[in-house]
Amino acid sequence: MKNFQYFNVSMLKIGNFVGGKKADFSGNKSIPLFKPTTGEQYAEVQITSKEDFDKTIQSMKLAQAIWADTAITKRSSILFKYKNLIEKDFDNIAKIISEEHGKVFSDAKGSLQRGLEVVDFACGIPHLLKGSHSVNVGTNVDSFDIRQPLGICAGITPFNFPAMVPMWMFPISIACGNAFLLKPSEKVPQCSLRLAELMSEAGLPDNVLNVINGDKTVVDMILQSSDISAVSFVGSTPVAQYIYTESAKYNKKVQALGGAKNHMIIMEDANLEDAVNGLIGAAFGSAGERCMATSVAMPIGNIQKPFMELLKDKASKIKIGASLDPQSEMGPLITKEHKEKVLGYIEKGISEGAKLEMDGRNVNLQGFENGNFVGPTIFNDVTSNMTIYKEEIFGPVLSVVNLDQFEDALEMVNKHEFGNGTSIYTSNGTAARTFMKNAQIGMVGINVPIPVPMAFYSFGGWKGSIFGGHGMHGQEGINFYTKRKTITSRWPDDVAGASLNMPTMK
Repeated sequence: MKNFQYFNVSMLKIGNFVGGKKADFSGNKSIPLFKPTTGEQYAEVQITSKEDFDKTIQSMKLAQAIWADTAITKRSSILFKYKNLIEKDFDNIAKIISEEHGKVFSDAKGSLQRGLEVVDFACGIPHLLKGSHSVNVGTNVDSFDIRQPLGICAGITPFNFPAMVPMWMFPISIACGNAFLLKPSEKVPQCSLRLAELMSEAGLPDNVLNVINGDKTVVDMILQSSDISAVSFVGSTPVAQYIYTESAKYNKKVQALGGAKNHMIIMEDANLEDAVNGLIGAAFGSAGERCMATSVAMPIGNIQKPFMELLKDKASKIKIGASLDPQSEMGPLITKEHKEKVLGYIEKGISEGAKLEMDGRNVNLQGFENGNFVGPTIFNDVTSNMTIYKEEIFGPVLSVVNLDQFEDALEMVNKHEFGNGTSIYTSNGTAARTFMKNAQIGMVGINVPIPVPMAFYSFGGWKGSIFGGHGMHGQEGINFYTKRKTITSRWPDDVAGASLNMPTMK
């Protein structure tokens, strides 16, 4: 078994994974990496050169042509082996996620499990790629369709889910017969290298899955490459829009998932304990660094005061600490720069008149003074014209908007530029059904705080939260990573003037 070194040397030099093995650190440019928990530099990651990029693409073209002709059952069997290898290495992968991202170990394991569910879904590719067939659509004419691979597909993934988001992409793409080029966030490169290493160990041919590291220059190489047929992206809305428009210039299929501002409505008839417990995890889990984080809570009517009291009580008990401390419930933010950005939003909320009910700016952990920690932060009496309401903060900052009527809350949800996820807590079936039907949001939860679909459904928002119209995984994932071909056929009795002399059916 091939093994990488991760955090056990003084200064790592992180390269790529190409041709079934770890590529040497050959680039002359690199990016420093710092541990979120301590702030100390531990590695530098290579920025892939144009020469190395071009060589990688050329090697993938041949590999993809062979892989596309590989029996679909063989593809499935490799994915089954891959799933087994991830399960055996589960805690090690979760440790890599936790150390390089900063999320606590339990969060890391939970996100890896969600990624593994997509691998499980992709194992069923022989069934998922079945086409349809109609006999006698005309006189002696049959019609059927098939789905074929696109060629080389690429994924550009964010820092907040080093395993889960890449695993939304490459298992399905590869199962469909494509080669896949993964460009993970330069902030969290190591998890993707380990995932690719295990895929190679499972028997995937070399160059069907390659991982290259770098910054925007590498992203632009991907977007401008005429040999890459499709691009998948998850990240902020401005970058998603850039990926979408640039991909269109080069005639690529694109699925680009952007930002979010997820609202939770808490009705007067809700189970308050259940709602607040759900909100605590949804708002502050993974330090708020996830696109499905609930960042706006909307208690309705008389529930507002007891809601705030219970919310503050539970939030004050969240244990903040080092990522791998088993007692920790919330870890640091990804970088010092992102911490400063979140602190800037808190200052903005104060200056614009929101009431700061809980201040997370003064977290000071002994031994981790240079870590990127921000504690749970709660603003009350937030209005729709405030910056902290309008923009995605991507940190542990919750805005509470107090309203008297359900209809006003629904209107606010629908007016927001983002449409990723939303939820309602209620005991009233009519209110829940009205909300479900009328919310202009891609993913809706009813008494569920984070309505992330299972792998056999598709993940994706509406409005400014998505560009390209294709969600991740589920049937939309299959459709995205393939192109449909429809065939209409007729076989006349007389071919080229020669009778087949077929026997007559009796």
